[in-house]
Amino acid sequence: MDGIILGIETGGDNCSVVLSKGNEIIALKEDGGREHSKYLSVFIDDIIKDSGLSYGDIDAVAVGKGPGSYTGLRIGVATAKGICYGTDKPLIAINSLLSLTSVCRNTFVPATSQLLYCPLIDARRLEVYTALFDMSLRQLSDTEAMIINENSFAEILSEQKICFFGSGANKCKEIITSPNAVFVEVENSASGLVYPAAEAFNNKQFEDTAYFEPFYLKDFVVTQKRKQS
Repeated sequence: MDGIILGIETGGDNCSVVLSKGNEIIALKEDGGREHSKYLSVFIDDIIKDSGLSYGDIDAVAVGKGPGSYTGLRIGVATAKGICYGTDKPLIAINSLLSLTSVCRNTFVPATSQLLYCPLIDARRLEVYTALFDMSLRQLSDTEAMIINENSFAEILSEQKICFFGSGANKCKEIITSPNAVFVEVENSASGLVYPAAEAFNNKQFEDTAYFEPFYLKDFVVTQKRKQS
């Protein structure tokens, strides 16, 4: 049975929320200003009211769990958990790389059926969060933090095309120069949660709301300037 799912994705530049039923989008609202704490609750209220629904009509809340922006993930997960507590609805967590790949699959139509998808979420310097997915959104490699160099993905690229996209793609474009490397502009969006969240809902793959934490992948490091003597 298709449920009405509220999706929240805040791990990147976009503050993005979606209402969906099954694989169909009911409403989508997003902004790329990185002011997630300012807009997220407002966007959620807006799409629920504009859709003629109430919080009680939601069957589950899906959230992009990371990897991604530490602050953005923390805001999104805290909001999702708060709604789950308030409505007594289950929490669904989706890998943000999978969500981003779902967006790419919905917007980029490849000329070959042998294409692999490689989301690249910007970390720092030449480091990205990444994994490989096939065209059915099946994850083929572990989620990892990778430092990109001229040998990255070289073995795979010697045999087939890979589509690279995401916030870390631009800084990798001049390094990964294989003719089999395709770069596409795709931003994070809660619309990418719709398909995997529907699958998780139907399979009752829910999180323990009380103990769930974002998937930061790496420890958050705070640097402070030393006081000058």
